[in-house]
Amino acid sequence: MIPSKFDYVKPSSVAEAITALRDGGDDAKILAGGQSLIPVLRLRLATPSVLIDLGGIPELRGIREDGDRIAIGAMTAYYDVIRDDLVKQHVRLLAQATETVADGQVRHRGTLGGSLAHADPAGDLGAVALALDAELVIAGADGTRTVPASEFFVDYFTTAIGEGEILTEIRFPKHTGWGSHYEKFNRTAQAWSMVAIAAAIRVEGGTIAEARVGLTNMGTTPIRATGVEQALVGQPATADAVRAAADHVTEGTSAPSDADAAADYREHLAKVLTGRAVLAAVG
Repeated sequence: MIPSKFDYVKPSSVAEAITALRDGGDDAKILAGGQSLIPVLRLRLATPSVLIDLGGIPELRGIREDGDRIAIGAMTAYYDVIRDDLVKQHVRLLAQATETVADGQVRHRGTLGGSLAHADPAGDLGAVALALDAELVIAGADGTRTVPASEFFVDYFTTAIGEGEILTEIRFPKHTGWGSHYEKFNRTAQAWSMVAIAAAIRVEGGTIAEARVGLTNMGTTPIRATGVEQALVGQPATADAVRAAADHVTEGTSAPSDADAAADYREHLAKVLTGRAVLAAVG
């Protein structure tokens, strides 16, 4: 199907993009990598009056070290995230999860910021941002503000990005030396996650000193598995201890039932995958 008619704007700076977004009103749409928006436009499930393409703003791309954080521009492509040495050294979980997103074509076009702003609960990177305590930088006409990942995901396809605002950067605290793993279950290699687990673990002397676990597609937003984290800390890095902690993974979740799986099946998967992810992370 052919999209409905719209005006096209390609600003060269964040300030220009914010102005275009304000001038476009309620019917304006932001185009990042386009891997989620373009199919929606073709089906006419969205009919914007103006499309604002962020692809011409250099300051929204790139990965840099900023003190104890790794800062990633919102328009940085998945492909660049996967290959970057800073990401692999300090936030390896992000690279591991990004490697599982769709296929090579999508990973060359899709962007980290676009995925997080889209806020699909089955998307792979929200759970990683949540587990790693990322901060998201949002720009608007009144300036810039920073929102923790714990407050960024509000509801199904809904985030803390307000009207006239744009996500510009994602900042990850360094998790240097941590073990990590992203365990994903889906019907086919390129499908959305039925359930997935993002785990980052720090082990000292055979004991789990710190644990971060995020859940994909176990509710209307990504979820932090705090029950699992608390059960892991102080325990030996053994299969028995990990599997016992994994039993807490469904606490605070609301797994959906849909054409892919029933809620109780997702809950079973979450326990199994949590055990696998944490065991892989601790090596």
